[in-house]
Amino acid sequence: MEIYLFFLGLLSILAVTDLIVGVSNDAVNFLNSSIGSRVAPRHVVLIVASLGMLAGVTFSSGMMEVARKGIFHPELFLMPELITIFLAVMLTDIILLDVFNTFGMPTSTTVSIVFELLGAAVAVSLIKILQSDGGLAQLSNYINTGKALVIISGILLSVVIAFFFGAVAQYVTRLIFTFEYQTRMKRYGAAWGGLALSTITYFIIIKGAKGASFITPEMLTWIKTHSVYMLGASFVVFALMFQALILFTRINILKPVVLAGTFALAMAFAANDLVNFIGVPLAGMNAYQVAAAAGDPMTASMAALQASVPSNTGLLLLAGAIMVLTLWASKKARTVTETEVNLGRQDDGVERFGASPLARLLVRIANIPITLVQKATPKSIRSKLGPRLTPPAFRAQSECGDAPCFDLLRASVNLMVASAVVSYATSHKLPLSTTYVTFMVAMGSSLADQAWGRESAVYRVTGVLAVIGGWFMTAVAAFTVALVFAVLIMNFGLPAVLLLLALGLLLIRQNHRLHHQRKEEGRRLEAFSLKKVTTAPEAIATSFEHAGAFLSEVSTNLGHSFSGLFAENRTELKAARNNTKRIQTWANVIMANIFKTLYLMKKYDVADTKKYVSTIRSLQEIAETHRDLVIRAYQHVDNLHAGLTDGQKREMGEMKTNITDLLNTVSAMLRDQKPFDYETLSARRDRIVTMVATFDQRQIERIQRRETKTRLSILYYGFLDGCVKISDQTLSLVDIFRDAFMLENGRGKGQP
Repeated sequence: MEIYLFFLGLLSILAVTDLIVGVSNDAVNFLNSSIGSRVAPRHVVLIVASLGMLAGVTFSSGMMEVARKGIFHPELFLMPELITIFLAVMLTDIILLDVFNTFGMPTSTTVSIVFELLGAAVAVSLIKILQSDGGLAQLSNYINTGKALVIISGILLSVVIAFFFGAVAQYVTRLIFTFEYQTRMKRYGAAWGGLALSTITYFIIIKGAKGASFITPEMLTWIKTHSVYMLGASFVVFALMFQALILFTRINILKPVVLAGTFALAMAFAANDLVNFIGVPLAGMNAYQVAAAAGDPMTASMAALQASVPSNTGLLLLAGAIMVLTLWASKKARTVTETEVNLGRQDDGVERFGASPLARLLVRIANIPITLVQKATPKSIRSKLGPRLTPPAFRAQSECGDAPCFDLLRASVNLMVASAVVSYATSHKLPLSTTYVTFMVAMGSSLADQAWGRESAVYRVTGVLAVIGGWFMTAVAAFTVALVFAVLIMNFGLPAVLLLLALGLLLIRQNHRLHHQRKEEGRRLEAFSLKKVTTAPEAIATSFEHAGAFLSEVSTNLGHSFSGLFAENRTELKAARNNTKRIQTWANVIMANIFKTLYLMKKYDVADTKKYVSTIRSLQEIAETHRDLVIRAYQHVDNLHAGLTDGQKREMGEMKTNITDLLNTVSAMLRDQKPFDYETLSARRDRIVTMVATFDQRQIERIQRRETKTRLSILYYGFLDGCVKISDQTLSLVDIFRDAFMLENGRGKGQP
């Protein structure tokens, strides 16, 4: 029994770890609406969410039964077998969730725990069946297939329900209030606030009371009997309260609605999802207690686990405290939150995800019924409804810089619908995925708000598909890994547990390093945003500083490509190739900033703005030419083609020196906005053109002497032509820079 007491202690430690990685993943569920709408400073949002979680854990007692008997029949297992299942589940869960957190992908802790329990239980059941010479048909005796199917089908159905109700609720709400909702709030705001908060109260307090650890049967009966009266009374009280706020204060009533919704959803999350983190260790503790009370603990029946076992409120609050600390301290929680907020933001801009063929197909298919409905709708109705559903004009501070990613009205709908769905499932002891629900509600409401316009739809759909694909991958990985871990622990005991524990620690350490690298890259990319820029001169100066940093990166990466090609160093060229995606992203961000700058320049002459637009063309050409050269070099070496001759290396070495010097000089000039000599820079560009003409002639002579192969000649000419293109466009940037700061007062600080 001593070894199982050790395992029980290990389960407790794993429970704390799982709480940390679990909250890091699931914080997005209740934070994204408040953070995306900028309802309050982040610390205020975290305080509200923390209070909601502490309240919610006391409502989670009924959900703990899922870990004990929701997936398998505990009476058919012995205590050592159950401990094996629970250890495999916890080790798998921590590793799996930490991987998803590292990449900022919101996955479902509910799906992971359900399929981990299923995988580990199947593994142990199969071993028991094989040891008793039974058939595979007996597996259904061990697995609670009915309950498991209900849980899994409920999780999948929640995706459709959440998306549908999120879209419908947002569409109707927007139709009533429009995007210019501030004036209409004075008329309908009190009723809306009363409806929102009374709905949240109903599902959280009334429907969620069934699972509360402190609710007595008598209290529960009274709540059921008077639920209608409580709902009506809460609506009246909240409506009157909001009406008073509208009449006598300047408080935007949507702010308390959103904050109350954040509290409610955090509470619903804690009530529904706490079982995902500590349900398995608590079940292990219950199994050990049952075995210890029996005469022969190693062979004692676990039938007692089928009964309802109320959870200790103090233990639940301790788990809640750990969740709160994680919420405040976890950096990965912010990464996961950023993914969902980015996919639901109202404005266009640089998208996190690319375009996929499936996303393009889905968008084309979706356009067909939309077009048909538009044609079938009478023009008079369209002209009347259209303005009410049309998003506001372009905002200079988009992409969640200083402006919110979406407004408070949508945030309130997200929270109201999500908390209602999650709380309803909790009241029926269904471990619904709060991640699925909140994510799909947010996607449905953003679709209804026309956030997925033609400029962003394909990228947003790709992002949604990536997240949903991650959910299915979660299920497969959770089942498979837990099954393998259970087999190892069942056969090798303590050595297997220690080995798997060491593996988990190693993976978490590697994930921490990778997450740090990704965050550093994110901070570097964030530095290219136009936050807190409100005037055209400021925006112009900032854009050129960014362009200077971009040219410096191009110069460095191009230099590595030359060096890697000279040495035929595949590793160096592969690293340079991988950097091209990052550099292209930087170029896209700078170009997006230029469009915002043009918005600020609307009061200036058309000739000035047209010249500034050419910056986009120059940056695009530089980025694409740089990418083409790097990929050419990598593919040449990767395909083991012949290396450069000594003469070609000398010539390309001269080219490398001249092009990188030009890029670095212009980079420093743009970043520091120092006086410069345009004629000197133009002479450098002319020298590159002259060098290319000379090198072209030498290459022709080498070809005539058959000293070089065809592929090598193509590569050589491609590099020379690419360097000329980059030098031309770099000089074009200098020309624009020379005149750009003359928009006000005739001269700017960048003008010599």
